Amino acid sequence: MPTDALPLLDRCHHPLVRDLAWVLLAPDLIRLPWTGRPGRATLGLADDERAARWLDTLEAWPQPLERYIGNSLMGRMGLYHERLWQFLLAWAPGTELLAHNLRIMSGKLTLGELDLLYRETRDEAIIHLEVAIKFYLGLAEGPGEPDSQARWIGPGGADSLAGKREHLHRHQLRLTDLPETRNAIRAKLGSHRHGADGLASLERQVAIPGVLFAPWQQPLPPPREATPDHLRGHWLAWRDWNRFLDTLPPGTHGAWLHKPHWLALPRPEYLLRLRDLEAQLVDHFRIPAAPVQIALWHPDAGWHRLFLVADDWPRQIPLPPYPDN
Repeated sequence: MPTDALPLLDRCHHPLVRDLAWVLLAPDLIRLPWTGRPGRATLGLADDERAARWLDTLEAWPQPLERYIGNSLMGRMGLYHERLWQFLLAWAPGTELLAHNLRIMSGKLTLGELDLLYRETRDEAIIHLEVAIKFYLGLAEGPGEPDSQARWIGPGGADSLAGKREHLHRHQLRLTDLPETRNAIRAKLGSHRHGADGLASLERQVAIPGVLFAPWQQPLPPPREATPDHLRGHWLAWRDWNRFLDTLPPGTHGAWLHKPHWLALPRPEYLLRLRDLEAQLVDHFRIPAAPVQIALWHPDAGWHRLFLVADDWPRQIPLPPYPDN
């Protein structure tokens, strides 16, 4: 099973640098029919030694990253993830960030927003990148076939992998087909370097890292389009916690992951003993409570991500998106 044992991450201590390294290294959940994310080669960080030096510099001088992230730590995890991508494209040696969160208007009507526009430093072509970070729990019984993306839903039950996939594919990544979008890009970037040539070869990309949590002790295949190396975990109801504990090797430690730090897992030296972590969880689940993501670690077994949910979860399941006509 692919785990969070990502190369280069162990050298990072600063929590923001660790999350930035996770964005750089973590695989996508699914492969859409669009060009994938900018890889390490595009970013100028393909070589492990060069990437290590780049991360070490941020470790020694994290102030630019801290200033850039700013108050997004207090907001949505999606906003925090976008800020990390903005910083990565702006500061990586192989790319230049041109614009972000570019609103597309038709008169007073908002048609949408482009997450990121960037270019490679050796190329004038403009690239439109949409980013999303998602953590979905799979349903052994639910809408569609066992491999349906509609069976993978968010912890709050408000969205699904199927819905997010369709929104990216049918709307977000097609915004650049609109003349209003081309006009907005020209108005934002000007024509001195990014004129007709840059727009003529405009490429669209998508990055959707995250984790898929399968139901504990219930068979469920990965969803359609899942990447072979996507990060995985398990989810279980609180009533099954004690049975799950019996499967863990002695000496396992863990941590309660709080948003927005669901990205890089904490360093092992900051983990709690299981009995201390369990005391927090017992208090949380005294009443019907929100799902909790935890990380478990053992020196021999490695990392294991886990979602604990109330016994009546899910309280709602999103409807599958309408098929494209």
